[in-house]
Amino acid sequence: MKRAEARAGVRRVVVTGIGVASPYGLGRSPFWTGLAAGRCAIGPVTLFETEGFRSRIAAEVPVGDVPRASRRRSRADRLALAAADEAVADAALTPAELRPAGVVIGGIGGGMLEAEACHWRRAREGLDDPVLRRRLRHVMPWSHADVLARRYGATGPRETVVLACSSGGAALGLAADLVLDGITPVVLAGGVDALTRICFMGFNALKLVAPEPCRPFARDRRGMSIGEGAGVVVLEDAAHARARGARPYAELLGYGLTTDAYHPTSPHPDAEGSVRAMVEALERARVPASAVDYVNAHGTGTVQNDRAEALALRKVFDPDAILVSATKSLIGHTMAASGALEAIATVLTLGAALVPPTAHLDEPDPEIPFDCVPGTARPAAVEVAMSNSFGFGGQNVALVFRRLEDGRAPDAV
Repeated sequence: MKRAEARAGVRRVVVTGIGVASPYGLGRSPFWTGLAAGRCAIGPVTLFETEGFRSRIAAEVPVGDVPRASRRRSRADRLALAAADEAVADAALTPAELRPAGVVIGGIGGGMLEAEACHWRRAREGLDDPVLRRRLRHVMPWSHADVLARRYGATGPRETVVLACSSGGAALGLAADLVLDGITPVVLAGGVDALTRICFMGFNALKLVAPEPCRPFARDRRGMSIGEGAGVVVLEDAAHARARGARPYAELLGYGLTTDAYHPTSPHPDAEGSVRAMVEALERARVPASAVDYVNAHGTGTVQNDRAEALALRKVFDPDAILVSATKSLIGHTMAASGALEAIATVLTLGAALVPPTAHLDEPDPEIPFDCVPGTARPAAVEVAMSNSFGFGGQNVALVFRRLEDGRAPDAV
């Protein structure tokens, strides 16, 4: 905290570029249009067979939208490239400006989908597919940051963040530190994950997925819905952005990063780590809890997680003073990409003055006293907003964003 206080006022971090690959397709415009319309993108799984599972649905990026780049690249790498290409173009960065840039990407599954396919063909069919075998070099999650750094010739710090479902959110916070500490003026930050059998089967085995699209904060919620995608933002020193004539979307004021040290999968019953993450983010942002107008919740739709998050929110915020909504009700839980995509949703909310809804919330849980914006997007003047990510192992991340007077809005993209 002392370091954050020492550098406060010296540098500011702004979002100058946004790129998305989501279950709505490629691009930030389809992403925001889908969220604003409250359109659920969760449907039957097509990437692999799901016969016999508790849940047979997920939120996939439409197959025709996934770029057909090098056959040696994994689906996850291609999603990351699509999102990053859009973010870099949106920020109008030149090759010279990208040269010193850092790359910080959250990932979990890496190229596991291709590894599974390779193993399946060898085990079931006795075939050795050389194309699939070559893709095994991209099986590790650090492949995404490597692919992006080489794509843009970015020679600054390169980091891979593996913090379960909080990976994408943590990547943005750690990337902001690189800018605030003066290490580099530009960082590509975000998260990516492709749908994989091992992830889908694992959550089915844990009985944490619902047979129908997830219903965060609902009385009758039965579990989460798995998803996939990629979200990448350009984080930039505000003075650097101003000098080159860039128009930012919003300012990243601060972040909190904590660990429960409690259980591999269950949240702490007192939500102690989640509370500390939000308080730490507010302290770094130098704003009181009363200044926050909207929280984009982690909101998975599981009984335990939603209850714990609501408890944490009650300990930090006045339930009558903020709006809360769960993006996962629309695009599923995109794993390592979720924190990045939900941070992007939060940034676009600031510019649009429109809060995306929580879908399938026909009967809210009476133990969750917040206005969770059921069903339909809500016009609202949002000046400061928070995006939460709370992953397995008690990995807690909170990001705080502020609207800029001359900030870009979604209808300008």
